[in-house]
Amino acid sequence: MNDTSKTVAGPEVIEGVLRAELAHADAMAGTIIPILRHLVTNDDSSVFSEEIVARSRSMIEDLARQLLTARSEAGKSDKPHEVARDSVGTLSVLLASDASLLAHVHSLAIEWQLTEKMHARLALDPLLSPLLQALIASSDAPTAASAMNLLAAQARFAQTQRRMQLPMADLPAELLHAALVALRNQFGADDEPVTLAERTICERHDESRNRLGLMARLVMGMGGGAHAALSVEHAGVALFLTALGLANGQDRSLSVLSTNEGQLARLALGLSASGLKPQAVEEQFLALHPEIALPDGFDALGPDRAAAILALGSRYPG
Repeated sequence: MNDTSKTVAGPEVIEGVLRAELAHADAMAGTIIPILRHLVTNDDSSVFSEEIVARSRSMIEDLARQLLTARSEAGKSDKPHEVARDSVGTLSVLLASDASLLAHVHSLAIEWQLTEKMHARLALDPLLSPLLQALIASSDAPTAASAMNLLAAQARFAQTQRRMQLPMADLPAELLHAALVALRNQFGADDEPVTLAERTICERHDESRNRLGLMARLVMGMGGGAHAALSVEHAGVALFLTALGLANGQDRSLSVLSTNEGQLARLALGLSASGLKPQAVEEQFLALHPEIALPDGFDALGPDRAAAILALGSRYPG
């Protein structure tokens, strides 16, 4: 990856360059969660001027408040929404100690930042992309219904991101479990309100109906047509990131991270491993990072070699 002139090189040289850049990206990715955890859990106003950190911290605290409110409601508190500030702080630290949960929160913050960037630069609608519009108009009733549900979920996502919130209902099941473990660790194994709150939260949670579940189901339901979701301008940021992870076998959080500067070798390999032709990979770079040029010779790599190199990389969060 470079932002100056292109360099003509053979396949072996290109593979070596990409391996080296992926190793560098892995080293960087390995530091993200420990540093973010420190920044999120330490009250330093100079640090929280950074949008990603501030948004991540706010989402963790919002999740903590929801969990504590659920416990208070289960315990029949007269004022369940009046949660003590020190309890929020304690639970926030416990939540941030789970690397996967923190990586998820971090990826949502990056996704929203990218969404706003694409809206400002390409006038890409944060809610209704051309692909989602086509899915809503589908003659297949279940597909159209799922697409409409996704539009509503994406609208809620935009609203909660502007408020820097993270609804429990939007968490994947394994991360909801991690959040409930943190709640139990704060109050102990024998705390009855926690037990009751856990039961209520789990009964209400339906991963298949939240935003990430809807996107995954829609993309997988497209079959061979899912290739169309690998265009950010056609699919929109959210569906594009989901399709990218599904197509190359990476966790969605890692696919989101790959759009950041410093992770562009991972993005190039991920796009190629997804089956995109070199010209299509270049088109995505032009949309996402117009200042970055792929080196000449990248087209000789091929999707199989790209996937093999990608498989050697970090699985994030590390």
